Formats: sequence, C-alpha cells, structure tokens
Amino acid sequence: MLKSKEAEELYHNYAKDMPIYDYHCHLLPNEIAEDRKFNNITELWLEDDHYKWRAMRSLGVDESYITGNKSAKEKFLKWAEVVPKLIGNPLYHWTHLELKRFFNIDDILNEETASRIWIKANKYLEDNNITAKKIIESFNVHSICTTDDPIDDLGYHRKIKEDENFNVLVTPTFRPDLAIDITSSSFYEWLDELAFITNRNINSYETFILSLYDRIDYFDELGCRISDHGLDYKFYTSYTEEECKEIFNKHLNREHITEEEALKIRTSTLVKLGIKYKEKDWAMQLHIGAYRNTNTKMFEKIGPNTGFDTIGDQRYLKDLMSLFDELNYRDNLPKSIIYNLNPKDNDIVAAFIGNYQSGIPGKIQFGSAWWFNDHKLGMESQIKTLASIGVLASFVGMLTDSRSLLSYTRHEYFRRILCNIFGDWLVSGEMPYDIDFAGKLVEDICFNNIYLYLK
Repeated sequence: MLKSKEAEELYHNYAKDMPIYDYHCHLLPNEIAEDRKFNNITELWLEDDHYKWRAMRSLGVDESYITGNKSAKEKFLKWAEVVPKLIGNPLYHWTHLELKRFFNIDDILNEETASRIWIKANKYLEDNNITAKKIIESFNVHSICTTDDPIDDLGYHRKIKEDENFNVLVTPTFRPDLAIDITSSSFYEWLDELAFITNRNINSYETFILSLYDRIDYFDELGCRISDHGLDYKFYTSYTEEECKEIFNKHLNREHITEEEALKIRTSTLVKLGIKYKEKDWAMQLHIGAYRNTNTKMFEKIGPNTGFDTIGDQRYLKDLMSLFDELNYRDNLPKSIIYNLNPKDNDIVAAFIGNYQSGIPGKIQFGSAWWFNDHKLGMESQIKTLASIGVLASFVGMLTDSRSLLSYTRHEYFRRILCNIFGDWLVSGEMPYDIDFAGKLVEDICFNNIYLYLK
C-alpha cells in the first residue's frame, strides 16, 4: 500500500509509532475493567464483528456458524473458508494484518491453513495469558472513548481508572439516542431509569432536560469530552419552548403525538444538548445517514447491530445547516465531527464544515470514512475531498468504530493510505519536497490533532 520510497519513509519514520487515540469505538467497558481473558481466537475475532458476519452470509454460510450454536472451532473454520473469497474487501487485509500484528502469523488464512492457525493462535493466547488490557497495550493505545448511554452508572470506567497498572485512558462518550427519539418503544422504561439515576421526578420537559444535564455533568467528572448522536431521521424543524412543553406533557401522559410533534422535541433537545456541550467544551459527534435493522425477521431473532443495516439516501443538509446556525447564532455551537454514511455526500459535508470554523483549528470536522466507507477507496476519497475543499492539516484522523479489540490494525491501514497520498504529492510536486514537513502533518493527523482537540 506504500507505492513510493517517500510513502515508506513517511509511514515508517513518522506514522508507524504514533500512539492511537481511539475517540469513537464500541468496546465494552466491562471487558476492559474485568480484563477479560479470551479462550480462543473465535471469542476474540468473530464474537462481535458484524463486518465478518455480513461477508459470511453473502457467501451462503448458515447462521448457526455466525451467531448460532456451532462450536468456536467450527465457526473459525467456516470463516477461514470465506476469507480467500474476500479479495478487494478490506476484511481480507484486516484479517491478515490482525494475524500478523498480534499473533505474528504470516500464513494466508484459508481452508488448508485454518487448523494450523487455530492451534497456533490459541496457543499464543494461552501461553501469554492474553487479556483485554494486554491487547490494548500491545497496540500502543493512548486513549479510548467508549460509547455509553446516559443512564449508565459508569462503574466500569471508575474501576478502569483505579487500576494503577493500566496506563491507557478509557473515558465514556455520551450517547443519548433515546433522549432524542422519544417515540421509541423503549423510551418510557429508559425515562424511568433516567429519573431513578438522577433522583429527579421527571414530570415536565424542563425536568427532563435538567436530568440530561445532570448526566452530562456526571460523565464530565469521569473524563468524558465527547458526545455522539446517530441521526437516522429528520432532526430539525421550527419550534417554540411552549410547544415543546405541551408536547412532552402529552407524551408523558401516554397520549399520541404526531411525527411533527416528535420532531419538535427532537430539535429542541438537540439544541439544548449542544448548548451544554459547548459549556463543557465537549465535541459533538453526528453520525448521519444509516438505515438500520432493515431485516425485520433477523432483527426480531438476534437484535440490533448484527449486520442488517445499510447506507441511506436521506437529504439532511437543511436540517444540519439549521441546527448549526441556531447554535452558532447563540454562540453555543460546540466542536463537532460530522460523519456521512453515503459517500455521495462527501463534498456536501466537506464544504459545509467551512461555514462554522472559528476559534480553534478544525473546530468543525469532516469525520473519518465511516462504516461502509472505511476501506481503501473510501478513506482515499474522504482524505482527498477534505484536502480539496477544506483543510486536511487540522483533520482529527482515524478511529476504529468497532467492537473488536483487534481492530486497532485499522489505524495502520489508515496511516498507510494517508502516507501513500502524501508520498504521491511529494513525488508529483503537488507539495514541497520536504519529508520532515510532510511527516509532521502525518503525525498531527495520526494523533496530535485529536489529542489537542479533546484536551
């Protein structure tokens, strides 16, 4: 992936050894706090990776080998049958990067090598007493931001923080999905939990917002510096405070509210949260453009986040502009990172972020190529679009967005792609032939920018 000696020099001398700041992922805090030990490579590799699950289904693998009751070895062997057919998919590269970087296994994974790799990988896990914390430390991880519901007591984060022998900073991310989507079937149960954990009687829209503010303060005490919102629907319309109070009271009383009424609450709540984020100097992440749980049968059978989501085609620029403009007009626009799932929107997002830059480098970010875009073409497109329309030098770089502890190799994948692009520009004369200057830009994008951005 490094196509020139310049790219090689940039990667090996500047990018390779930079620490990892994984500012958005879905690792489970309890597995880190309890320092989970993995009994076999299947537990570590296939247990929560819906990227791999989708590929297996696409090649006709029965669900029993994916999320079903087949043994760990049977699932691994079935994955090994699939891997050779994934040429062109980043899973092929990631699979072998993970085998090489963590297990020091150079073999190509296929049906012939599968049994040998199974034995060698499991022996490595056993002989070295491999645990979650050891895996994280082995990848030179500086910081991890997990993804957490406002009603989480963050006890596992406290436990991680108390471990003086573990030097990786693990902080929560405030992800209030149910606070925004109040028509969800889970909302009332979640609201009861919110009331309990904040010791408030949530009997009005005002007390609802105050409870969310309580949780933001609590998350902040535990080191949280970033929020996250999955916006898969319209999220801005005109509203008044009085309207929102009345609508929320109706909803509390289990009266029917229309989609337009729900949208008013959604808008107002997003604005109020944005104000609080600005006060706390947090960054606000917006993940926009997914259609989730499209396979109703499988959703009912095995639940969400299991590989049945897809790229949406929503039109959201007006909503995004209105939300940012309102917050900006009030001087309450927080640092923000916008991720688009549909690559057709790359130019739109890259142009949009330039409208609200102020105060710090890259206050508003075009986020790293997300989900269905975090492959070679997608990363190249995101990097080059940002460079062409915005300012690449202030980009906060890569994240894993993963549930797998071995996914840190994705940072290597990104860094190689980044260095190859800079190498091309050096060779072609599109930037001054100054390796050290280019290398400093690479170091900033790999780690320094996000470190300073989240302080």
